[in-house]
Amino acid sequence: MPVDQRIHRDVVSYVRRSGRMNESQQRAWDAHRDAWVVALPAGERETSVASHATVDWTAVFGREAPLKVEIGSGTGHAITALAEAMPEANLVAFEVFTPAVASTLGRLARHGVGNVRLVVADGAQALASVVGEGELSELWTFFPDPWHKARHHKRRLVGPAFAALVASRLAPGGVWRLATDWDDYAEAMREVLDAEPGLVNCHDGWAPRFAARPVTKYERRGLEAGRTIHDLAYRRA
Repeated sequence: MPVDQRIHRDVVSYVRRSGRMNESQQRAWDAHRDAWVVALPAGERETSVASHATVDWTAVFGREAPLKVEIGSGTGHAITALAEAMPEANLVAFEVFTPAVASTLGRLARHGVGNVRLVVADGAQALASVVGEGELSELWTFFPDPWHKARHHKRRLVGPAFAALVASRLAPGGVWRLATDWDDYAEAMREVLDAEPGLVNCHDGWAPRFAARPVTKYERRGLEAGRTIHDLAYRRA
């Protein structure tokens, strides 16, 4: 079975939370949704993506530029900082929680950032459907849910099928950057990515901290709790 079909699965790497927006989120959503949110046809679940979905990203952005994607963008701290640092790139953020996307819209507007588009969808499924083979310059997965309990490890985003998908979507020399503050997930990530023939570790082991990534509230909590931040960077073989 092709990897982009295997990634369309019932097991997801997140837990649904309330979709209710506060007043500021609703204002941001109403003001910027039409310009910056890309709607995709849904699959069986609200945040799943239909297998026939396609997007012409050059048309969406109105320009040809390197395409970079963040999966799990939360309230947009990282994607906003990265967009400011990379005005020459087209950035896409996949996030399943609409209030978080609304917060991101507000943040982008306050920072005057226009080179980001957001998609409310399961990022793994969206990557399989709306990013073509070899189309991706970089992929960012920062602090994905670690799913601590062993019986839930199947829900972890970074697994063999997803690694193979990412390898197929990266352009030659394209880079997948990851970060986690959980030791066992970090080790599991390295094991999975080292085993993927389409990817090569950019460093001899752990990567140095990605300088363009801001220290988010989530990362700061991990540091305050005494956890170690592990960065990884793999390029398309």
